Amino acid sequence: MTKSMGTEESIRRWNGFAQAYAAMQTEQGDKGREWLLNPTILFLIGDVKGKRVLDAGCGEGYLSRIFCKNGAEVTAVDYSTNMIEIAKERTPETLVINYRQGNCEDLSFLRAESFDCIVSNMVIQDLADDEKAFQEMYRLLVAGGTFVFSILHPCFATPEYGWERGEDGEILHWKVDKYFYEGAYEQDFGEKENMLFFHRTLTSYMSRLIGTGFVLEGLIEPKPSKEMIEAHPSAASKLRRPNYIVFKLKK
Repeated sequence: MTKSMGTEESIRRWNGFAQAYAAMQTEQGDKGREWLLNPTILFLIGDVKGKRVLDAGCGEGYLSRIFCKNGAEVTAVDYSTNMIEIAKERTPETLVINYRQGNCEDLSFLRAESFDCIVSNMVIQDLADDEKAFQEMYRLLVAGGTFVFSILHPCFATPEYGWERGEDGEILHWKVDKYFYEGAYEQDFGEKENMLFFHRTLTSYMSRLIGTGFVLEGLIEPKPSKEMIEAHPSAASKLRRPNYIVFKLKK
């Protein structure tokens, strides 16, 4: 990987996309977060009242605000300075959240063993060095602490993917290719330029997590509930394939 295709380039692109991205987010995030990720993450993380929670890669801060409203003591970091400023602007004075600019690959300004729970929602795929990030999460957790993180499902969001269509335009199936490629790739997601993501296999993720010392406690590929589909019929399209995968780990 060239230097220009590392985390610093990802930070540059997210800073440029911050305002447009934040404009698409509600207090529940986007539809994928509202329908799939939020229920899964909140289920896996459990009751956060009175707990010290790190939102590692907070973006515009919606999940930090949810945790704070649920009684957690929240610290939130993001490597995009523009995202941190937006998060601060969107947080009312009644919610006390410690927002800090920082790259999850190196959070040395935070004290070791200072969090009961860490959540990283759709962030690890934006980092060139996931192993360093996992080591930082492990360092920051207390013994027995919980780490929950979500990513694009690496089996279905590969460097080359998309719907295959018939001659009449009808959707046939979801195509994936280059699964075993590991490294940077551009995804058609952004405003003025594509965003930079980093692909790894499930084997690589699990090897690094276990090598860091984590114990896997849960693994969920979120799908919309019956109630969600009844309330929002378009959510049924999410049953074709898993968009995301969410891990629960213990130190």
